[in-house]
Amino acid sequence: MLFEPRSGRLAAWGNALLAGLVSPDEAVLSIVGEDAVHRVAGLPGEAEPVGLTLALGRLRALGASGLRIALPAPGHPLGLSGPPEFNARALEAEEAVVCVGAALGLVPEVTEAGPAGDVHVSVVWHCLPVREAPPADVPSLGEAERELAEALREATVVLTRLDVAGSGPVAEAALSAYRARAEAGPSDGALAPGYPARAVRVLSLAQRVDLMVSLAYESGHGGAVSSSEMAARAEALRPVERVARRALVAAYNSAVEERERGR
Repeated sequence: MLFEPRSGRLAAWGNALLAGLVSPDEAVLSIVGEDAVHRVAGLPGEAEPVGLTLALGRLRALGASGLRIALPAPGHPLGLSGPPEFNARALEAEEAVVCVGAALGLVPEVTEAGPAGDVHVSVVWHCLPVREAPPADVPSLGEAERELAEALREATVVLTRLDVAGSGPVAEAALSAYRARAEAGPSDGALAPGYPARAVRVLSLAQRVDLMVSLAYESGHGGAVSSSEMAARAEALRPVERVARRALVAAYNSAVEERERGR
């Protein structure tokens, strides 16, 4: 899964910029994060890829008033509304950003180069037409929070019984990184000014669930040695992963939903 999807950073800080809550420089720095560079290709009126500052300004001029994210998976077009070409690109990337007020969407293409420890990451966001329709299967923040709490309880019981919780140095490093991130507070997270406090809470819980699922997958079969136990493990993880992705989308999209409800 995507612990901190690039589409989430783009949507969160893009929404803050569109709302006039942050400067273009602050938004772009936060979106790029540890990557080397982000550019946008296929933007209407631009023959060549352009930087994020120009791209966000152009999207505003084209009518974009907000940004939503999509985190689709096979059989689950979460956050998408079509057309098929855009959906296919988003499904391949496992994420996308959809503009509100402009029939455009952005799908990232990530390129990595360089040796381990000195990897240069560049991102090209491909701008494509989208269908203006309600996004698929996106819950409210309240629904997402309830679903997460229930899924976390159920999955913890099953995975503990099957002995598939993460263990070893890799898992411990991931858990330590998560704890350090949590202790740093919301300002170190992916949300930006303008988001409700509940969104920060839902995002944090979704990331916690996401980490648990990732560690369970990375730990191999753990103690689940029989085919029935392995099937039970997969069955326990599948709905939890789906719930976590729905909650991530709900959290990142909440700034737009709040503004639309306030109109």
